[in-house]
This record gives sequence, C-alpha cells and structure tokens, in this order.
Amino acid sequence: MTRIPSAIITILIIAAPGAIRAQDTVQLTLTEVVDMARAGSIAAKQAVTIRKTKYWEWRTHRSNYQPQLALEGTLPGFQKTFNPVTQPNGTIKFEPVHYNNSSLNLSFSQGITATGGRIYGATQLQRFDDFDRKATLYNAIPYTVGYSQPLFQFNQMKWDKRIAPLKYAESKQQFIADMELIAVNASGLFFDLLIAQVNHQIALTNLENTRHIQRIADEKFQLGKISRNEILQLQLEYLKAEKSAGTARRDMEIAAMNLRAYAGMQHTGKITLQLPPAAIAMEVSMDRVLEEANANNAQLLSSERRIREARRDVAKAKGENGLNAALNANLGYSNSAADLGKVYRNPQNQQLVELTFTIPVLDWGRQRSRTKTAEANLEFTQYAVEQDKQNFTQSVATQVTLYDMMKDQVKLSANADSIASEKYEIARQRYVLGNLSITDLSIAFQEKDQAKRDYILALRDFWSAYYELRYLSLYDFEQNKKITYDTIASN
Repeated sequence: MTRIPSAIITILIIAAPGAIRAQDTVQLTLTEVVDMARAGSIAAKQAVTIRKTKYWEWRTHRSNYQPQLALEGTLPGFQKTFNPVTQPNGTIKFEPVHYNNSSLNLSFSQGITATGGRIYGATQLQRFDDFDRKATLYNAIPYTVGYSQPLFQFNQMKWDKRIAPLKYAESKQQFIADMELIAVNASGLFFDLLIAQVNHQIALTNLENTRHIQRIADEKFQLGKISRNEILQLQLEYLKAEKSAGTARRDMEIAAMNLRAYAGMQHTGKITLQLPPAAIAMEVSMDRVLEEANANNAQLLSSERRIREARRDVAKAKGENGLNAALNANLGYSNSAADLGKVYRNPQNQQLVELTFTIPVLDWGRQRSRTKTAEANLEFTQYAVEQDKQNFTQSVATQVTLYDMMKDQVKLSANADSIASEKYEIARQRYVLGNLSITDLSIAFQEKDQAKRDYILALRDFWSAYYELRYLSLYDFEQNKKITYDTIASN
C-alpha cells in the first residue's frame, strides 16, 4: 500500500485535538460514508421503493396466468316501483311491481398463453319472489363450461410472458446499480468535503507560518537587513492568507452540508474525514470487467427488453389488421322450477357455438401504415441498442484504463507532496537565515500547497474509478463475487 505523505498526516493531527474535544464531532471513513448513504439517503429510499414496485408488478403479472375464481351475487335484489309497460296499441301503461330478484354466480377462468384464448366455467342460482302474486321461482345453471378463442388477432398474453421476466430481472439489476450509483455520488461528496477540510487546514497553517515569518521580517527590517518593499510583500501575503482561510472555511461548511443532505446525516454534528487508503488489493483486466459487466449490468437486459417490445409492437400492428374474429363455444345445463330441490332435477341441455367477425372493406392504407411504422421503430431500436452497447463497452474500457493509471498517479503525487513539503521547509529556514528572497519563498509556499491538493485529487480520481468499475460491472473485484443487496417487500 502506498505510504500516506507525512505532511498530510501532520495536517490531520493539527486538526485532531479540537475534533477530539468536541463531543459532537464524528470521524468518518470513506467506507462509512458510503454505507450511510446506501442506508439513509433519499436516493436509497427511492431505489428501495422502485424495487418494491417492480416486485409487486411481477407478482401481478404471474397472477394473470393462474386460474381465477370469483363469486358474484345480488343479495337481495328487492324492488317496489312502477315500470312502464308497452301496450298492444303502442301506448305506455305504468304497472306496479313488487319483487325480489336475487342471484349467485360462482365462476372460474383460465387464460391459454399459447393461443390467447380463455376457458371458463360457472354455476349459477337465481331466485325470483313476486310479492304481489305470492309466487317464487328458481332458475339454475348447475354447470356450464366454455371456450373463447380470438382468431387472427394479437396475443397479448404470449408477448407479456416473453417481456415481463426480462423487466423483472432488469429491475433487480437496476436496484443494485442504483445502490452503486449512490456509492459513486457519496464518494464524490466525501472528497469534496475532504479537499475543503485539507484546504482549510492548509490555509490556517499558512496563516500561522506567514505570521511567524512576518515577525522575523519585522526584526530584520529594524536591523536594516531587508527593504520596506519586502515588508509590504509579507503584509500582502498575510492578507491573502487571511482571505484564503475565510474562503476555505466557507467552502468546508458548504461541502459538509452537501454531504449531510445527500447521505441522510442531517442530525450529525461536526464531521472530520479520514484519508482513505492509497491502494486497493485487487487487480482488474479489460476482458474480465467486460465479461462481468455484460453478465450483470441492467443496461444489457434493458437492450434485450427494448428489442422484444419493438417486435411485440410489430406483431400487434399486424394482428390488429381490421379483421376481428372470435370463436365462442359453450356447453352446460339449466333448469327452472318453483321449488329449490326440483331445479337441479333433470336439467335441460344448453349449447352455444358462434363465430363473430368484422372485416374492413376500405381503410385507405391505414393498417399498412401502422405496420410499416412499427417495423421502422423496430429497426431504429436495433440501431440504438447497438450504439448503446458500443458506448457501454467504451465506458468500461475507459474506467479500467483510468483505474490502472490512477494507481500510478497516487504514488507519484505522494512522492511529489513529500518532496514539495521538504523543499518548503528548507526554503523557510533559508529565508530565516537571510539567504533566500521572499519571491523564492512564495514559490516554495505555493508548490507545497499545490502538491498537497494534487495528492488528494489523485486519491479522489482513484476511488472514483474504483466505484465506477463497481457501478458498471456490478461485481466486487476485491471479494471476487457479484454484488447483491437483500431488499424485497414481503408484505
């Protein structure tokens, strides 16, 4: 693992005493911040809610292919009123009615995926009470079974069965991707605050160093060893250091608020961040990352789903060609009697066979236009999916290359920071001894600060590439296993 520069450690140690004394200060690592964001952020809660929604949509889809049993009834069906009755001469006469018409119907139905048809059955009992004539009549259908089959039409059930499993699998992988995207965003906000804290501590350290050097310069000026211009230059440097300290404090507070808001840490007190490791015990190759990305990423499932949906639309346009036909067949028994026991004795056979159809005679090319539009959309979707796959492959290749590059950049930045810090300390001592100009001291001063910032920025790019690789591949290359999250609604 790359050694953390001593200058960076010194900065954090200088900040530590105040953090330890403050009871409401929380020290956090990058991993802790990412875990808190995954658990408590609004983005995480939204991802969980979407995941639950997709789960219950999948359950709804599966229920459509199971037998459906329903009980319908009208109990009671009482009515007392006047109904209009048409007389033989065409006039209307309002006759009083006083009756109860109750019924129960128990039915089942089952869709047939292969054909798009539906088989059904039912049993029904109806009771009619005529209170004016004190008469009761029963009507029953002991059982009836039937089959309804659309002809030459679009089969919605078949296409739903092809697409819904893909949508559900896509939603599971998308949930994992959403959680990994939260890690990407949280790590970015982590480094925003870390850089702001380092900049603030650098500004405070520079302010103190400038104050110390200014006191030495004032003594030299009294002895006539330096010019008035050099004193003025130091005063200007001190004002700049004060301004930088104020700006750095403001930036640090803004970065802390942004991190709290995103990670769900609104009630957390002062936050101090620890430097993340400068290396990770894992090796990645282009072929391996692409293999896992193609196997796990939701985008590839989305591409297949989009093509199937476009093909479904073509089939729908061809199926809805104006020729609508359906074959209905029904077989059962029915009976009517004044006594409930007799209504089930010797029921009468009932049968139904019918073919209904509608044929368009002239549609002015409307159906052909619909089909051609759907076919064009399918072609466009295929091209778009191919382009998305190329872009995805390029994104993976870029992140693998960036990760490998940043491993070396972190080491180089750490060495540069150590060298710049040592160079500044030598320059400061030489200025105190009087054999270095204020200009050269300022240059060493700026180089030291920039080297520290470059090291933190290199760390940021390194960890950003790490989390981006996880996000694209949905694979943990440290543990050599697929990334999973156990979050599902069960009630």
